Amino acid sequence: MLNISRPRRNRLNPAIRKLVRESNLSTHDLIAPLFVIEGKNVNQPIHSMPGISRLSIDLLVNECRVLHQLGVPCVALFPAIDEKFKNSKASEAYNPDGLYQRAIKEVKNAIPELLVMSDVALDPYSSDGHDGLVDSKTGEILNDATLEILAKMSIVQAKSGTDILGPSDMMDGRVGFIRDALDEENFINTSIMSYAAKYASAFYGPFRDALNSAPKRGDKKTYQMDYANVREALREAYLDESEGADVLMVKPGLPYLDVIKTLRDNTTLPIAAYNVSGEYAMVKAASEKGWIDGDKVMIEMLWSFKRAGADMILTYFAKDAAKILNSN
Repeated sequence: MLNISRPRRNRLNPAIRKLVRESNLSTHDLIAPLFVIEGKNVNQPIHSMPGISRLSIDLLVNECRVLHQLGVPCVALFPAIDEKFKNSKASEAYNPDGLYQRAIKEVKNAIPELLVMSDVALDPYSSDGHDGLVDSKTGEILNDATLEILAKMSIVQAKSGTDILGPSDMMDGRVGFIRDALDEENFINTSIMSYAAKYASAFYGPFRDALNSAPKRGDKKTYQMDYANVREALREAYLDESEGADVLMVKPGLPYLDVIKTLRDNTTLPIAAYNVSGEYAMVKAASEKGWIDGDKVMIEMLWSFKRAGADMILTYFAKDAAKILNSN
């Protein structure tokens, strides 16, 4: 008589598979990144991100209503700023009447229950296309001078009604600097989701197309992380946690599942994964070619973030995934 262990008994049918499932994926885990642009009734498709568009504020609010009805609890907004408003000081970043601040206000006024996450970095507003101020002579990204602008941005965004600030700039000390500025202005309940481990990645191309925010010269390797490193991510995470971060993010997500797992094993803070534009575009392109089942690959990919230890996922698949998860 055979005396063997039979793991297949726990896979016999959908009911037993659900009962023994080790991780879970729901609409409540999703954050939808959205792009906003000036105008009215403007929908500009982004060629490198099929199904994603830059939306004027009126259409953005409509999209947020749809996402909220689908059960997506949070949106992350990114502004496509007209070139005429960009300069080397990124001064439009803290204009209280600017496109971004108006978009935050409109979304929060229309759907108060929907969380709004805002982006804190200079690249959408900078004529240099960098996340920090650039020394015009040397090309160096100026860390400490940038912190002052990031704090101004954060206060203006908090006053506009954002729930979660997302410092994506990777300047040293920015989480603590922003936290102090928020607390001084009595925004003690405004959360910070730090881009704790943001890598200098080739997966960001479609996002930069969407915002026209690629660096005009040089690259971002002096402030974004080397993709060969994982211990460095721990150091960044420890620093951000000590400075007051409420959530730690890993970006990109799919090629960095090991980093998500490492952070999960070393912090009690919630972990976010950013399923970035290049990951989205690859799935969409292969699906359009008929080489893969796009919906099944999408769900499998999102589940991999949860399995690695992510508590939440920023993903351009949010609406499509929510429809499938709700139907199941």
